[in-house]
Amino acid sequence: MDEYQNQINEFLTYCKLSKNLGEKTILSYRSDLNSYFFYIRDNPNGNVMDYISRLTSTRHKCSTIKRHLASLNQFFKYIYRNDRLSNPMLQYEFKLKTEKALPRTIPVHSIKKLLNSVENQKDSSLSPFQSFETTRDMALIDLLCSTGIRIGEAAAIRLDDIDLKSRIILIHGKGRKERLIYLSCQQTVDNLKNWISLRKTYVKNHNYLFVNRMMSPISIHAIEDIFFKYRDIAKINPKATPHYLRHTFATNLLANGADIRAVQEILGHSNITITERYTEVTTNRKIKVLKKYNYRNNI
Repeated sequence: MDEYQNQINEFLTYCKLSKNLGEKTILSYRSDLNSYFFYIRDNPNGNVMDYISRLTSTRHKCSTIKRHLASLNQFFKYIYRNDRLSNPMLQYEFKLKTEKALPRTIPVHSIKKLLNSVENQKDSSLSPFQSFETTRDMALIDLLCSTGIRIGEAAAIRLDDIDLKSRIILIHGKGRKERLIYLSCQQTVDNLKNWISLRKTYVKNHNYLFVNRMMSPISIHAIEDIFFKYRDIAKINPKATPHYLRHTFATNLLANGADIRAVQEILGHSNITITERYTEVTTNRKIKVLKKYNYRNNI
């Protein structure tokens, strides 16, 4: 197992440095690969097919099994890059039924409650440090709502990526792809200005926009915790995650008539089919509205 762990660490280092994969993806790779090698350790005669069969028999979601396959495929492709014939993944062909899961969103009225919960905490701050945290939280949550960026992208923003005069932020996306985001909401701009002004009095050693209480660059896990805190204060969907804000942002753009290609560029999707998932959500909403409110139904 020591050899396997060394290979996993080597592979993950390669992914981080060469592929610019996010922290969350790296953690998923590590978890999936450890799961496979623990299985092999306990079942010396097992193979990839046996492992996938086990995942299927224990009723893992199709999307989870696909993720495990993708992790194994990338790992073995790297390890056996100079000896393709030894790659065990080339021996099998998996055809898994794709689950059709629609993006989960938060109602607009709940988004308003979420933002109000942050604002209320900010207004009731009793100490300078509480004011520091709540001002940061207001800028962070508002930015996620206003732009639909990923939390990893929010964590990666630096001060020199921001031009508030032009209302433009440079976003460092997946695979080292960059894109420009326009801040269309004045309140979002004001919240960022307030945070940046306050941040200058506390942070001197780096220029990451968002920081934790140790004044170090914020992590995606810290952003999740901040969201969960205000989600619970606002008493909105207890299952909601920060990614729901991205889904909500995209869905409402399309529902209000935005061009799907433009939405693809704004979200930083590499493939239009990813963006097309949101059109199904908006279509379902329209069907519900028409079934309930169309006067013609009752004539």
